[in-house]
Amino acid sequence: MKRSLVALAIVTFALGIAEFGMMGILGDVARGVGVDIVRAGHFISAYSAGVAVGAPLLIVLRRFPLRRLLLFLAATVFIGNIGAALSPGYASLLISRFVSGLPHGCFFGAGAIVCSRLADPGKGAVAVAVMVGGMTVANVVGVPLATFLSNVINWRAAFFVVAVCALSGFIAIKTWVPPLSPLPDTGIRGQFAFLRHKEPWLIYAGVFFGQASVYCYLSYIDPVMTDVAHFATADMTWIMMLAGVGMVAGNAAAGKLAARYGEARVSGLIAFALVFIMPAVYLCAAFKLPSVVLMFFATAGLFGIGGPLQYLIVRYARGGEMLGGAGIQIAFNVSNAVSAALGGAVIHHGFGLASPALVGAPFALVGFAALYTLWRGSKV
Repeated sequence: MKRSLVALAIVTFALGIAEFGMMGILGDVARGVGVDIVRAGHFISAYSAGVAVGAPLLIVLRRFPLRRLLLFLAATVFIGNIGAALSPGYASLLISRFVSGLPHGCFFGAGAIVCSRLADPGKGAVAVAVMVGGMTVANVVGVPLATFLSNVINWRAAFFVVAVCALSGFIAIKTWVPPLSPLPDTGIRGQFAFLRHKEPWLIYAGVFFGQASVYCYLSYIDPVMTDVAHFATADMTWIMMLAGVGMVAGNAAAGKLAARYGEARVSGLIAFALVFIMPAVYLCAAFKLPSVVLMFFATAGLFGIGGPLQYLIVRYARGGEMLGGAGIQIAFNVSNAVSAALGGAVIHHGFGLASPALVGAPFALVGFAALYTLWRGSKV
């Protein structure tokens, strides 16, 4: 494995903890800054807002040489999370979380370009899978570690972990990633020209609906496992680690398969599989072994869809490659927010804690339809 790709994965590891770690320490943070859990939830929203606002900033940064751009983004991850760790109160932590989210989409957008340049011929999707793999590994190792440190020390330790990882990534990029020239400057209008074509929109639809199919259910995995399958609360540690392993396995397998069979085909077939997996999750929610096995396959599908598409968008975003790559992360984060809200709505209306999994099935079908249309039209 190339060290340059590992350097990118270190930063995405930090981003993975920053994005998903807050869910495990939200109660500790709320008590630490003296707010209720509802207001503390704004720290999650602030990060997502940073992702959405930050991605278009690539228009301003488009003339940066690529390695310098990656260094700038890694430094911003460090600054945002050091700020969070040292925040004296609610407002400063909210601002720090927003700053932490700003480089998220940008890094994946620029990183996909760097991966395509550094990869061996025909291995672009595998290279992107290595980069995205940092985020999946964060769910297995980084998020549980951050939660543990928050419990035994305090919540600030979790943000220090992210900052240290970001700093390590900065050093690794500076050491292992070779100097790379910037992309040709197509001007501000040229950055958006790729959106005139249907293919990028089909890719974004595949990401949005494919991710939503799993996140409708995954957003409520804690009550599903404890109140429906009747696992002990303490079991959630290994259950969430298993979910993270599923993400790692799905991302790695999809990357290798995409290199052989094509990104749209592989992601589309995974979305099609989720059409059947999600109803099975609902039907087996009360049974311990089937529920965790199906959860594993669902989370594997989550990153199995997104990883190849993060690479594929580069092909269809000529002139705005970094913006196109960042758009994947916007679709991902908006999908998370929408699917969590819809999942909560069906629970609120009395359909049961496991019912969000059923909501996921039609989402998966729409995602499959978009990616099938893309594959039939382009044969990729």
